[in-house]
Amino acid sequence: MTSRRQKFAVALGVAALAVAGCSASSNSDSDKIDVGVLVITMFDPENEVWSKREQLPTTVEVPGAYKPVRCNHDHLCVAETGQGKANAATTMMSILASGKFNFDKAYFLTAGVAGAPPDQGTLGSAVWARWVVDFDLGNHLDPAEAPGVPFGYRPVEDYNTAAYQLNTALVDRVFDATREATLADSPEAAADRAKYPGQDGRKPSVMKCDTMTGDDFYSGKPLSDTARYVMDLRTKGQGTYCTTQMEDSATATALKAHGYLDRYVSLRTVSNFDQPYPGQSVVDHLDHSTSGFLLGLGNAYTVGRAAADYLLKNPPGN
Repeated sequence: MTSRRQKFAVALGVAALAVAGCSASSNSDSDKIDVGVLVITMFDPENEVWSKREQLPTTVEVPGAYKPVRCNHDHLCVAETGQGKANAATTMMSILASGKFNFDKAYFLTAGVAGAPPDQGTLGSAVWARWVVDFDLGNHLDPAEAPGVPFGYRPVEDYNTAAYQLNTALVDRVFDATREATLADSPEAAADRAKYPGQDGRKPSVMKCDTMTGDDFYSGKPLSDTARYVMDLRTKGQGTYCTTQMEDSATATALKAHGYLDRYVSLRTVSNFDQPYPGQSVVDHLDHSTSGFLLGLGNAYTVGRAAADYLLKNPPGN
């Protein structure tokens, strides 16, 4: 996984958010904020595309959460969890247990960027996950020292969190509602794509496949192939690895613990490939930004907003 902090430092710089609002302080039902869609972002650039394009005047401080939650009168709220599984799980459990929100009619929508193997999506593509799989759980062995273990990986057990199949009907609905979204592209992205075999001339599109969560950023075809193998094992051949990120299995775990997993959808847009192009080193691949980062941020908002519009008009039970 290519470092999103590095890409942000190169592309944007950190900006402070100035959002007027009020803090929710009471746990009584009358004071709870009714949430229609909770958009889940992970780090500042993903959050800022929402805060800069939406009016979110209500600020809710949540003890234990990475950042405040911001909401509007249309029942749209946006959270930022922090990067990695520990931050995501802590923030989501804090929000869900805070008593400051009414989630009875809420959907939960991750909207963020990700890496992708170059034989799947392309820069700027928007991907709805059917499966969320944890890359880290199990035994990762040195393949040279364990030649009889494919890709040096043994799953050991399922840990109750290793793989989540998301609500198929809901994933299909948001895919259908967003599949015609107009995705941004750029000549710079086209040039970056063309460095990879089979990528020349490709355009971003809205897709359905599956996402891999791991706390380590990885780079290189052997690790990409390992992720493909882990996906295949964990989903019993039903999943197709096509994005890699750091938080979604933790988010899914928190939502399951509170009984909301069937209302969760994960959208990841491709900001980079999970391996270098021919002739590029893995270190150079990790250390240099691509045009896909800003493209992915914009398309995550475009598709995520279309999905939120649809979900707000079609609450659970309708």
